[in-house]
Amino acid sequence: MSHDLRAKFLDAVRGSVADGSLQKLTLARPLGREADLRNLFVRPVTLRGGVHLSFVWRHATRDVTKNHPPAEALEQIASLVGDVFRSAHLFTSGRSVQFEIDPQGSPILRSGPANATTSHGAHDRIKERLLPDASQAWLQALGVTTASGSVAAGMADKHRQIQKFVEILAHRTRDAGLDSVSDRPLEVADMGCGKGYLTFAAHDYFSLVEKLPVRVRGFELRPNLVDASNRIARASNRNGLSFEAGAIEPNPRDPLDVLIALHACDTATDDALAHGIAARAALIVVAPCCQRELRPQLTAPPVLAPALRHGIFQERQAEFVTDSLRALLLEWAGYETRVFEFISTEHTAKNTMITATRRGDGSDSSAADSIRAFAAFYGIREQALARHLGFSLGSA
Repeated sequence: MSHDLRAKFLDAVRGSVADGSLQKLTLARPLGREADLRNLFVRPVTLRGGVHLSFVWRHATRDVTKNHPPAEALEQIASLVGDVFRSAHLFTSGRSVQFEIDPQGSPILRSGPANATTSHGAHDRIKERLLPDASQAWLQALGVTTASGSVAAGMADKHRQIQKFVEILAHRTRDAGLDSVSDRPLEVADMGCGKGYLTFAAHDYFSLVEKLPVRVRGFELRPNLVDASNRIARASNRNGLSFEAGAIEPNPRDPLDVLIALHACDTATDDALAHGIAARAALIVVAPCCQRELRPQLTAPPVLAPALRHGIFQERQAEFVTDSLRALLLEWAGYETRVFEFISTEHTAKNTMITATRRGDGSDSSAADSIRAFAAFYGIREQALARHLGFSLGSA
């Protein structure tokens, strides 16, 4: 019976590769032959040599990516399902199929309709991943929308920011492989969450759009905001969402998959980044603001001195140097970073976003040399994230 169900599952995998309907394959619950192995994610990719299957081996502290031709990949998948991994979940454009071995050793095969949120082949499908109608309860409670569901007066920019954040989160979650984690709740922390707009949005994205088990916690210094957010979470039946009073701590207490910190002022952003790095979060999303720490240290290189005598240029240069150092330090720590405009300056001046996806253990010596050269160029001797990471900006 076990062989028959496994064979049916593998037939479904082969069929999805043959007809091009494969979206993703997730292998989970490893049998322990490699102590730090967590998951394997398989997706089709188009390379110069044609369509291949990309294998992303997720370990506790690193990811290993390998691309295989279809025939070779299918042979490897057949050797892994049931023997190395006890759970396998196939997503195609037409259906989903799951094979697993329960704790008693009995095989189970389930199938169902396709989940619309798992189809990632085209960019124009991203709009399907925005917040669903079920989010209206907390949007109204937070004053973003009215009882009729329209955007409240004066809240258009906030509504646009929330939607843009979810769109970015969708792309980056997929890139980090977190949309395929189904064997445990995802751990998400929003540091300095304020009223919780984006904390609620993150919860609904993972739980209602991706339909993943998730635990989202918002951390905020002001107890009155924490109490108000918890009341709204309870009233809107947001299970797995909670808010806690507390400062952003650079040292994590708990495991973490996703760290969010939008508009944490000055070095609070560095505290949040350090927290995410130390927790080995797979995805970090921050939008820094009020970058004051480095401005007193900036020594204008001679070629820039005439321009930087103007205060506004000094301020912009301090922002550039601060966020550039943060991105470089994240890369040194093993993250792939992207820095881009979060939302147009027409809607908010705090518009820079840094996202980081963990790719390895880091500590690249060439990256360290680049960071020190950059710091020396601007006369930077110390910086908060570098201190948290134990990274000397002076000579090694």
